[in-house]
Amino acid sequence: MPVCLISARGPRKESLTSRPPPIFRGVSSAPHPFSERFRRRLIHFPRGFVGAPPILGEVWSASRALLGGPTTRLRPQCRRIGSALVIRVHQLSRAFGRVTALDGVSWSAQPAQVTCLLGPNGAGKTTTVEIAEGLQYADSGTVEVLGTNPWRASAEHRARVGVMLQDGGLPQSVKPLVLLQHLARFYAAPADIGALSAELGIDEFAGTTIRRLSGGQRQRVALAAALVGQPSALFLDEPTAGLDPHVRRTVWDLITRSAEGGATVVVTTHSFEEAERLADHLVIMARGRTVAEGTPAEVAADRSLESAYFALTDGRESR
Repeated sequence: MPVCLISARGPRKESLTSRPPPIFRGVSSAPHPFSERFRRRLIHFPRGFVGAPPILGEVWSASRALLGGPTTRLRPQCRRIGSALVIRVHQLSRAFGRVTALDGVSWSAQPAQVTCLLGPNGAGKTTTVEIAEGLQYADSGTVEVLGTNPWRASAEHRARVGVMLQDGGLPQSVKPLVLLQHLARFYAAPADIGALSAELGIDEFAGTTIRRLSGGQRQRVALAAALVGQPSALFLDEPTAGLDPHVRRTVWDLITRSAEGGATVVVTTHSFEEAERLADHLVIMARGRTVAEGTPAEVAADRSLESAYFALTDGRESR
């Protein structure tokens, strides 16, 4: 489990005196600099905390900076890869006990496009995306994100990837702007926190701790956290769930602008309206497999997207 410097809780039971926690090994080989007082302020968060994997590779350097030690910030850098495909998933399989979550899933996403994943609950969308984010591993098959296998990828790779998790993963006792400003310090060229917060309406509840926010307000903070590093690859798991129509339109505009700026954006959704509005490329999944892939027009053919979706996922067309 990674460690994050956010809230005051009890000290870790594990010793932190001899070397960095495992997640930071390879970032620095220096002795662990935390004082006893600082060590008591550490708190665990799940891997992928607040949807920003880059911080897993950078909290160690940021910690050294807070205590006066040397540090370097990671600068996201776009690089060309031979296939020009920024994200490629090929024949992924994943099982949990007797349950097969993925059964040979394959799809790809290209730069400067929004790829939407549609599928019923249990289709394997979130599992596939979490493997691409580096939060899970596949039993078989290959996945490539920005030319790298994301499982146990380097801090440099994580600095180029933004993630908004389905369940948020936000620390509960922090106020939104404090959190976003904290995350911005991990990047050499972060987004403008003031402008991002104003556009998403976060300023309206900036004085409230995250635990007291509504579901829609937490969604906005989680999206802002994913966008702070201006990522090259952006994964958004149901980003507009629980949002009112006005905020949903703002989120759609932000997603579109991210793609227009060159990012590869992958959005999981249950909304036909959202898929039709955003998708340059569409993937429909069912029963752990990819059942259709292409532009929205190619997938729908001569039918509505809704009719094509139901025909592909359960064999019945909507009327």
